[in-house]
Amino acid sequence: MSFENRFKNQVELLYRKLIIGFGVILLCIFTLLYVVQNPSVFEKEPDITELVNVQEVPEDLIENGIHVATGFVDGEGMTEVIQNCTNCHSAKLVTQNRMSKEGWVATIRWMQETQNLWDLGNNEEIIVNYLATNYAPDKKGRRDILTNIEWYTLEE
Repeated sequence: MSFENRFKNQVELLYRKLIIGFGVILLCIFTLLYVVQNPSVFEKEPDITELVNVQEVPEDLIENGIHVATGFVDGEGMTEVIQNCTNCHSAKLVTQNRMSKEGWVATIRWMQETQNLWDLGNNEEIIVNYLATNYAPDKKGRRDILTNIEWYTLEE
């Protein structure tokens, strides 16, 4: 084999190795870019056996004075509140708020004007009384408001 043929074979072999090397590098780059764009690629798919079984709670179950399905305090008017309030939003939206009777009425009016809440009719008084009784403003704080304090000025 002549020197030229050997050199030509070596160049062809080097060329093949370079092409394969660049191909591997490009494949790694594209894989890295794909993983960066989709980090959930390596997350394990949930197995059916790993899914949490949610226990059905009877609609009328009350434990420790709390309606388990909604978290509402058991009392007169709770059923009307469930029927009228939880059709549009979560019970948590009600239980996280604390308002006076006037505040609850104003909120109902606002929902009727802007959120398409229907006319509650005779149920409105029952609902407002329930909410004002069980979800009235808390009068809790760290301490009582300071009164009759003689303030003094600090001298420099």
